[in-house]
Amino acid sequence: MSDFGFLKTHRTWEDWCGMLLGAMIVASPWFPVQDAAISGQQTVILTTVAIGLVVFGISQLEYVALQRWQEVTTILIGLWLIASPYVLGYSADGFLRFYHTGLGAVLVLLGVLQLWQDWDLNDQDMLKHGQ
Repeated sequence: MSDFGFLKTHRTWEDWCGMLLGAMIVASPWFPVQDAAISGQQTVILTTVAIGLVVFGISQLEYVALQRWQEVTTILIGLWLIASPYVLGYSADGFLRFYHTGLGAVLVLLGVLQLWQDWDLNDQDMLKHGQ
Protein backbone atom coordinates (compact mmCIF):
# COMPACT_ATOMS: atom_id res chain seq x y z
CA MET A 1 0.00 0.00 0.00
CA SER A 2 1.36 3.39 -0.97
CA ASP A 3 1.68 6.10 1.66
CA PHE A 4 2.24 9.03 -0.73
CA GLY A 5 5.48 9.91 1.07
CA PHE A 6 6.81 11.69 -1.99
CA LEU A 7 4.09 14.35 -1.58
CA LYS A 8 5.21 15.32 1.92
CA THR A 9 8.28 17.28 0.83
CA HIS A 10 8.39 20.38 -1.37
CA ARG A 11 10.51 19.35 -4.34
CA THR A 12 12.10 21.45 -7.05
CA TRP A 13 10.03 19.78 -9.81
CA GLU A 14 7.01 21.60 -8.36
CA ASP A 15 8.77 24.93 -8.89
CA TRP A 16 9.67 23.95 -12.46
CA CYS A 17 6.04 22.96 -13.01
CA GLY A 18 5.00 26.44 -11.82
CA MET A 19 7.42 28.04 -14.28
CA LEU A 20 6.00 25.92 -17.10
CA LEU A 21 2.44 26.91 -16.12
CA GLY A 22 3.48 30.57 -16.17
CA ALA A 23 4.90 30.21 -19.68
CA MET A 24 1.74 28.43 -20.86
CA ILE A 25 -0.44 31.20 -19.42
CA VAL A 26 1.63 33.88 -21.17
CA ALA A 27 1.30 32.07 -24.52
CA SER A 28 -2.41 31.22 -24.17
CA PRO A 29 -3.93 34.28 -25.93
CA TRP A 30 -2.07 33.37 -29.12
CA PHE A 31 -2.90 29.67 -29.35
CA PRO A 32 -4.25 28.92 -32.84
CA VAL A 33 -7.23 26.86 -31.61
CA GLN A 34 -9.08 29.76 -30.05
CA ASP A 35 -11.55 32.17 -31.56
CA ALA A 36 -10.32 35.25 -33.38
CA ALA A 37 -12.59 37.40 -31.20
CA ILE A 38 -10.04 37.48 -28.39
CA SER A 39 -7.43 39.27 -30.53
CA GLY A 40 -9.32 42.56 -30.19
CA GLN A 41 -9.50 42.48 -26.40
CA GLN A 42 -6.31 44.13 -25.19
CA THR A 43 -7.35 43.94 -21.52
CA VAL A 44 -7.65 40.17 -21.68
CA ILE A 45 -4.27 39.83 -23.38
CA LEU A 46 -2.49 42.17 -20.97
CA THR A 47 -4.06 40.53 -17.92
CA THR A 48 -3.16 37.05 -19.15
CA VAL A 49 0.44 38.02 -19.89
CA ALA A 50 0.76 39.75 -16.50
CA ILE A 51 -0.65 36.71 -14.67
CA GLY A 52 1.70 34.38 -16.54
CA LEU A 53 4.75 36.52 -15.80
CA VAL A 54 3.85 36.77 -12.11
CA VAL A 55 3.37 32.98 -11.89
CA PHE A 56 6.70 32.43 -13.65
CA GLY A 57 8.48 34.92 -11.38
CA ILE A 58 7.00 33.52 -8.17
CA SER A 59 7.96 30.00 -9.20
CA GLN A 60 11.52 31.16 -9.81
CA LEU A 61 11.56 32.78 -6.37
CA GLU A 62 10.27 29.56 -4.81
CA TYR A 63 13.12 27.71 -6.50
CA VAL A 64 15.69 30.06 -4.96
CA ALA A 65 14.25 31.20 -1.60
CA LEU A 66 11.01 29.61 -0.48
CA GLN A 67 8.51 31.70 1.49
CA ARG A 68 4.86 31.03 2.42
CA TRP A 69 3.59 34.23 0.82
CA GLN A 70 4.64 32.85 -2.56
CA GLU A 71 2.41 29.82 -2.15
CA VAL A 72 -0.54 31.90 -0.95
CA THR A 73 -0.03 34.25 -3.90
CA THR A 74 -0.02 31.28 -6.29
CA ILE A 75 -3.38 30.16 -4.87
CA LEU A 76 -4.86 33.66 -5.21
CA ILE A 77 -3.58 34.05 -8.77
CA GLY A 78 -5.04 30.66 -9.67
CA LEU A 79 -8.42 31.73 -8.28
CA TRP A 80 -8.22 34.97 -10.29
CA LEU A 81 -7.38 33.02 -13.44
CA ILE A 82 -10.47 30.86 -12.88
CA ALA A 83 -12.67 33.93 -12.36
CA SER A 84 -11.15 36.17 -15.05
CA PRO A 85 -13.22 34.88 -18.02
CA TYR A 86 -16.37 35.89 -16.16
CA VAL A 87 -15.05 39.14 -14.71
CA LEU A 88 -13.40 40.35 -17.93
CA GLY A 89 -16.24 39.18 -20.17
CA TYR A 90 -14.65 36.53 -22.37
CA SER A 91 -16.58 33.59 -20.97
CA ALA A 92 -18.26 33.10 -24.35
CA ASP A 93 -14.88 32.33 -25.94
CA GLY A 94 -14.93 28.59 -25.35
CA PHE A 95 -11.32 27.47 -25.61
CA LEU A 96 -9.69 30.30 -23.66
CA ARG A 97 -12.31 30.07 -20.89
CA PHE A 98 -11.73 26.32 -20.46
CA TYR A 99 -7.98 26.74 -20.75
CA HIS A 100 -7.78 29.49 -18.12
CA THR A 101 -10.15 27.63 -15.81
CA GLY A 102 -8.06 24.47 -16.10
CA LEU A 103 -4.73 26.25 -15.63
CA GLY A 104 -6.16 28.20 -12.70
CA ALA A 105 -7.31 24.97 -11.07
CA VAL A 106 -3.86 23.42 -11.54
CA LEU A 107 -2.28 26.55 -10.00
CA VAL A 108 -4.60 26.37 -7.00
CA LEU A 109 -3.87 22.66 -6.51
CA LEU A 110 -0.12 23.25 -6.83
CA GLY A 111 -0.23 26.14 -4.36
CA VAL A 112 -2.30 24.16 -1.86
CA LEU A 113 0.05 21.18 -2.17
CA GLN A 114 3.11 23.36 -1.60
CA LEU A 115 1.50 25.18 1.31
CA TRP A 116 0.53 21.86 2.90
CA GLN A 117 4.07 20.52 2.44
CA ASP A 118 5.67 23.59 4.01
CA TRP A 119 3.10 24.20 6.75
CA ASP A 120 5.23 22.89 9.63
CA LEU A 121 8.58 24.23 8.40
CA ASN A 122 10.21 27.18 10.12
CA ASP A 123 11.80 30.03 8.17
CA GLN A 124 15.31 28.54 8.34
CA ASP A 125 14.14 25.22 6.90
CA MET A 126 12.26 26.99 4.12
CA LEU A 127 15.38 28.92 3.14
CA LYS A 128 17.24 25.60 2.65
CA HIS A 129 14.85 24.61 -0.18
CA GLY A 130 16.65 24.04 -3.45
CA GLN A 131 20.11 23.74 -1.91
